[in-house]
Amino acid sequence: MTTTLTSSQFGARATAPSRRSIAEVLAPLEKMAASSPNLVVNHPAHFEFGGETCELPRYLFIGPNGGGEPIRVGLFAGIHGDEPEGVYALVQFLRALERKPELATGYCLFIYPICNPTGFEDHTRHARSGQDLNREFWRDSVEPEVRLLESELRSRALDGLISLHTDDTSEGFYGYAHGALLTQSLVEPALDAAEQFLPRNRNAVIDGFPAQNGIIRDHFEGVLSAPPPVRPRPFEIILETPQSPPTYLKEAALVMALQTILAEYRKFIAYAPNL
Repeated sequence: MTTTLTSSQFGARATAPSRRSIAEVLAPLEKMAASSPNLVVNHPAHFEFGGETCELPRYLFIGPNGGGEPIRVGLFAGIHGDEPEGVYALVQFLRALERKPELATGYCLFIYPICNPTGFEDHTRHARSGQDLNREFWRDSVEPEVRLLESELRSRALDGLISLHTDDTSEGFYGYAHGALLTQSLVEPALDAAEQFLPRNRNAVIDGFPAQNGIIRDHFEGVLSAPPPVRPRPFEIILETPQSPPTYLKEAALVMALQTILAEYRKFIAYAPNL
C-alpha cells in the first residue's frame, strides 16, 4: 500500500505558547465529527487536579462493515506531554480515514489522542503531579489519568493497542512488539512503510534493550498496556519516532505505519480461519 503524503498535509508548526491549547489541537477532529458518519466524539472523561477539572479526550472511528465482528483497536498518544508528534499524527490519521474510510474497513478504533492532558499543556514529559504516567500502569497507581485509562482498557476488550511516542536519543524510527505472537509480523511492515519518510534505527541496543532490525521485544515496567490477566493477549505495539527530523516527516511516518498495521492485521483476520 502506497499513499503520497506531502509537507502541505503535515506542515511545520509555529513555536508553542507557554501553555499548549488542547482545544486548538483537537479542533479539526471536533469539526469533522460534527458531520462525519464515521467519527464520534466520546467525551467526557473528567478528572480533578489542583482544583481544576481536566478532560481526557476520547473519540471513536467506525469503519465500513467488514463482514464480521468489528476489530477493536485502541490508539494512544501524548502519554508523555513533551512528545506532541504522536498527538498531531493521530489527528492527521483520522483526517486520512475520513477522506478514505475504506482504510478502516472492519475496524472500530478507540482513539485517545492526549493521554496526559496536563503534561501536554505544560510541554512536560510528566503529568502536573510530577509522575511519569507511562511507568504507572497496573501498579495500583493513584494518578487519575492512569486510573481512567485502565478503566477504558478493562472495558473495551481490545484486539490490539498502538501507542505513539518520540525518542530524543534515537536517530531512527523503531518499534516495540509485545502481546500476541503475531505482533512482530505487524511491526516489520509498519517500519518498512515508515522508511518512506524516516530511516529505521538498526542498532543492536535501543533505549537500553536488545533490538533486532528496529524491533524491541522487552519494555519498561508500568507502560500503557492491556490488563495483565487478559487472555488471549491483544497485539501491543509502541511506535517511536526520532525527535530531530522535521515535524511533517515524523507525522507522515507515524500515519503510514498506522495505516500499514490496520491493513496487515485485517489480512491476518481474513486468513486466520484457514490456519
